[in-house]
Amino acid sequence: MTWINTLSGQHFRFTDTDPATISIEDIAAALSNLCRFTGHLEQFYSVAQHSVHVSLLVPREFALEALLHDAAEAYCGDVSSPLKALLPDYRAVEHRIDQLIRDKFGLPAAMSTPVKYADLIMLATERRDFDMDDGTPWPVLEGIPCADFLVAPFTPRQARVLFLQRFYEIKGGINV
Repeated sequence: MTWINTLSGQHFRFTDTDPATISIEDIAAALSNLCRFTGHLEQFYSVAQHSVHVSLLVPREFALEALLHDAAEAYCGDVSSPLKALLPDYRAVEHRIDQLIRDKFGLPAAMSTPVKYADLIMLATERRDFDMDDGTPWPVLEGIPCADFLVAPFTPRQARVLFLQRFYEIKGGINV
């Protein structure tokens, strides 16, 4: 079997993927139920909430791309970066799905610099706010500032609603 059932009842196929099976509602539902840092936090903090924060840190023209920068995880799951680096086949599948999502929502083929930077700001902020700084350097965060707000985790339902509200705010109420 090379497919999964989505919340909306679609059969999302990892091979021969039909872009029609990609929906913002499924993305919001899945990301709101995925915990950042492979769940190694004292409180649940979703990828959906992280994505909303990233979308608020970029100029408006990058907001949709920022909101959807981790959308492939809705279908592939959230694999930690250190493990992902060891899994070239997974990275290839995730990249292909990311490209399908980017095409469907009219995003650039590669992640924009402002989105990458905002994602790193959120990583630095999450490291600070979830007390993950044990003194071990994170080279990727060298010179990266934290956001000027504290992260207060939402429930999955709250994160899902927030994600969809942000999507429709960016899209101007247009249903995709």
